[in-house]
Amino acid sequence: MADVVLGIDIGGTSIKAGLFTPDGEILGERKIPTPALVDDMGFSMVTGGLARLLYGYDAKMEDVIACGVDIPAPVAADGSVSMTANVELDPDGLIHALQEAMHNATIACVNDANAATVGEMWRGAAHGVSDFVMIAIGTGVGAGIVSNGQLISGSFGAAGEIGHITVNREETRFCGCGRQGCLEQYASATGIVRLYLETCKARGVTPAAVQHATDTLTVFRALSAGDDCARRAIHQMCEYLGYAMAQISCVCDPELYLIGGGVAGGFASFAPDLRECFMKYALKGCRKARIEAASLGNQAAMFGSAYEALIKRDAHFR
Repeated sequence: MADVVLGIDIGGTSIKAGLFTPDGEILGERKIPTPALVDDMGFSMVTGGLARLLYGYDAKMEDVIACGVDIPAPVAADGSVSMTANVELDPDGLIHALQEAMHNATIACVNDANAATVGEMWRGAAHGVSDFVMIAIGTGVGAGIVSNGQLISGSFGAAGEIGHITVNREETRFCGCGRQGCLEQYASATGIVRLYLETCKARGVTPAAVQHATDTLTVFRALSAGDDCARRAIHQMCEYLGYAMAQISCVCDPELYLIGGGVAGGFASFAPDLRECFMKYALKGCRKARIEAASLGNQAAMFGSAYEALIKRDAHFR
């Protein structure tokens, strides 16, 4: 087969792998349950899943010319990772395993929110927008910041780690980062489900049948069905997220906020509440910022990580 590109999005519960042409056309994708990515067993589950994806399109590992992988952690410009909060991961080991499996590929590692941001800028709703923030809400919360058309990564790769902005100084629970009161504790999929179950318990109400710790689909369905506990939980999430966005606007003043990640599937149901909360907290001069849904959905990070690998490959051969 002709040259192909892989974009790998590593989430806390699943890995989404996309197969692309070098021009950015997506050919297919595959979902792999996220193992503990700390040893050969975990790495082989990933490379095995990639091989099966390629096989389905008459491609082999040697046909891959670029492979981008995004992870839920800060990634510095040199590819180094300082911490991981939501997944068991040995980044260097994973990158080595991917390179061993795909000898002809340029491998790139990028923060997951930054990957989604680049994907939306390349093929999605932010195409042509020079100042925007992409907020990815899934197992955790991250953001990609674009200022004057340039992605801002920061000196240590932590730019956009908005999930760890402190929004509640009274919180006693610890976040995965080891701190307390982080936005991620309330606005992530885990946070939304926790807020819902706690609200039901406090009011003596039997909750909807939540299947797992990140089952926001059930919470949003309950919201649509008129569940007042779901309404209260989602409103609390919007309060914290809107507050955090107001602070972000004071720093970079974006024209547009895009909401992406797994939780974005429920965006239509909480968008009016989020916009109202943002307006309540935002500086007057920042209130014109639009808040919209990301257009690439759960594929955004796959597009972005594939694009980052292509850019790295192009730079290498210049």
